[in-house]
Amino acid sequence: MKPAGAYRFRRAIRPFSYTVAIAACGLGTVLALQQGYGNLWLALLIIGAGVLIQAAVNLINDHADLPVLESRLQAAEGEARREWAEAIEHVRRYHALGMIFFGVSLLIGLGLVLMQGWPLLVIIILGLLGGYFYSAEPIHYKRRGLGVVLVFWFMGVLLVGGSAMAMGAPITLPMLAVSIPFSLLTSLVLLSNEIRDHEEDRRHGLGTLTVRIGLDAGRYLYVAMLVGAYLVSLGLWLAGLLPWVWQLLFSLPLAFVPLMKVVNRQADRSDLPPLTGKLFAVFALLFLCAFVLELAL
Repeated sequence: MKPAGAYRFRRAIRPFSYTVAIAACGLGTVLALQQGYGNLWLALLIIGAGVLIQAAVNLINDHADLPVLESRLQAAEGEARREWAEAIEHVRRYHALGMIFFGVSLLIGLGLVLMQGWPLLVIIILGLLGGYFYSAEPIHYKRRGLGVVLVFWFMGVLLVGGSAMAMGAPITLPMLAVSIPFSLLTSLVLLSNEIRDHEEDRRHGLGTLTVRIGLDAGRYLYVAMLVGAYLVSLGLWLAGLLPWVWQLLFSLPLAFVPLMKVVNRQADRSDLPPLTGKLFAVFALLFLCAFVLELAL
């Protein structure tokens, strides 16, 4: 269980995670712009809505901890009791703020639906439900071991395709194929959290994928997904769907450190999530540069 001091705003907002929403929405809007759909201002609005959804998911994430926090409060005394009471207040306040962010993103989404048609509404509803029930009951698919799999679809494929659709572009198989490297790395960020928190999650009965399949299998999956992101990118380039692939080589040094932490059984993995997030940010920037430069030229 996290200490009471961990329920602060900076921890709740998880700043390193926003690369996921910015990159996925950015890729979808750039692919649409390449096909002649939408404009820069619409793209920025869509990216902003994606960031709001990511912020909402982050802020409500700790709400599932409330029963445990309340039991800690009942057992604590003195200064510790005050700290746990403060943590509970923070969690409730952040949950309310997260729901406001969900509401604002829904309003933006409804405006886009009026512009682009009702099929976009289906994508938006799926995205909002996927974001909310990541850590909310009664589904709470993270504790059911489905987090890594469903985040691949909700925060990867669906977010890229939905962003392109919000620009007015049709969703095509090549577009979905291009989203796969981002989807793999998005799930990798979540998997890095599960690997880091494996012992704590197992101790508290949180059935994440890594708890269910075991730490070793989780480590192997991390390596496979990381290598897979580069191999799929190479395949996209060979298929003519990615303008350039060589620029991704500059992200390899950032892949080495987290990879070694996962491969080494005795390594300290406390910083694995931010290292994976940093890799995702640089990989995404280099990946997007190929499409942005092609669009500009």
